Amino acid sequence: MPTAPRTTILWRPTGPKELALVADSGWRTWPPRLPDQPIFYPVLNEAYAVLIARDWNVPASGAGYVTRFAVRTDYLDNYDVQQAGGRDILEYWIPAEDLDEFNRNIVGAIEVVRRFPEGAPLPETA
Repeated sequence: MPTAPRTTILWRPTGPKELALVADSGWRTWPPRLPDQPIFYPVLNEAYAVLIARDWNVPASGAGYVTRFAVRTDYLDNYDVQQAGGRDILEYWIPAEDLDEFNRNIVGAIEVVRRFPEGAPLPETA
């Protein structure tokens, strides 16, 4: 009987445009990076994701979302955890060219766990 892969839970703060693309994927993948986005930054704790979604995404785009998803731990072992500020500001820096492989290592669906402002609408799925 095969065993389930070990996974690591990650969070990603996002705005409505990126979230709509995630919804269009069936909640399974992150969209390709834009030319000015050379790195994909999933974070290691919900509190940091909340801070970004609430304090950065809402002013920039009117809504912010915190997503949670699982990634195969053995895949993430290829990357170092980056400390981007304080001791709890931890993230992975996934180069844009690695995002397709990163997406193939997501286990299960990407789910929205927080919305700012509270009750912000979720995108319609195709």
